[in-house]
Amino acid sequence: MVRSALGLVLLVTAITGCSRADSPAPEAPPPSASPIASPVADYPSTAPYASPGAFGASGSPDTGAMPMPMTDAPPSPGGAPASPTAEAIAAAAAVPAKDKLLWMQVMLDRAHFSPGELDGLDGSNHRRAVAAFARARNIAPDAVPAALASEGSPMLMTYTITAEDVAGPFKPIPEDMMKKATLEKLGYASPLEGLAEKFHATPKLLQRLNPGKRFDRAGETIQVPNVHTSAPAGKAAKVVVDQSDGSVNAIDAQGNLIASYPATMGSEHDPLPIGNWKVTGVSRNPTFNYNPDLFWDAKAKDSKTKLAPGPNNPVGLVWIDLSKEHYGIHGTPVPTTVGKTESHGCIRLTNWDVVELADMVSPGIPAVLLP
Repeated sequence: MVRSALGLVLLVTAITGCSRADSPAPEAPPPSASPIASPVADYPSTAPYASPGAFGASGSPDTGAMPMPMTDAPPSPGGAPASPTAEAIAAAAAVPAKDKLLWMQVMLDRAHFSPGELDGLDGSNHRRAVAAFARARNIAPDAVPAALASEGSPMLMTYTITAEDVAGPFKPIPEDMMKKATLEKLGYASPLEGLAEKFHATPKLLQRLNPGKRFDRAGETIQVPNVHTSAPAGKAAKVVVDQSDGSVNAIDAQGNLIASYPATMGSEHDPLPIGNWKVTGVSRNPTFNYNPDLFWDAKAKDSKTKLAPGPNNPVGLVWIDLSKEHYGIHGTPVPTTVGKTESHGCIRLTNWDVVELADMVSPGIPAVLLP
């Protein structure tokens, strides 16, 4: 373990096809601005919809069933569902149909019900987020757009690319673990990749929103999703990982669902360890110790090695350690796969979602892993 004035950095070791901290993880530092979702330019307006032009999502949505209710979720608030105001209903109706999915994804992100990568497509992560938001607000799914419109924030905002955004160094990240180990930092492969993570979006989305724009030039102004920049005000009293709908959920002391994230968890080779565990600590920007003996799909030529920190590290920007030995909740270098592929046993979120969750948890709170 290495201690510095900036906090504690743990070496993360590959175990049982996943990872763990070499020793008990440090207490989570005080909440701070996310390194990948920092405050940016002023909002261009207070209208619920603000777009520079046609969005026109392309491609086909992924397949996936509507998520089932979380079996350990807090009960819905008592009483009748809240009725949206006429203004909110009108605002939601005013969003052009071609932009509706992206608008909903941005508003869900701002409400801390993450749809994962913003892409404007009707995929399983989008539908899971809508269902979780409806359940938490005690409203019908078809009332979600009006409820989201009540915040009154625009879908997009103008952002000026900074010198820091394009400073690099940017290097292609090899697939091979041994080649990864030769890099001093597992940073972004391009400015576009870094900007996409900063605004919780797919690189293709940023390109569609900004035809003809350069992403490698400081001073360039671009349109970006108007995502949130901080964690919810409340702290998590419990984390519930629900394999039935592929979600990680933060629940406060009053039993309210305050944030929900899509996740990849477990596989046939490395199943999710169902049970009642605890959060033992948080490691930020961790180093990864790779041991091929512990990976069923490791290459025969691989040997033990250490992989540098960075957003493209195998566990991303954060490791949240669990009391179940060798298991944790962590980030990923490939946000597109979250909720859509298998993992090596652990619980994988996008980097921005795990950074947010890390700001809400503290050592000792329950971590309930459900089938």
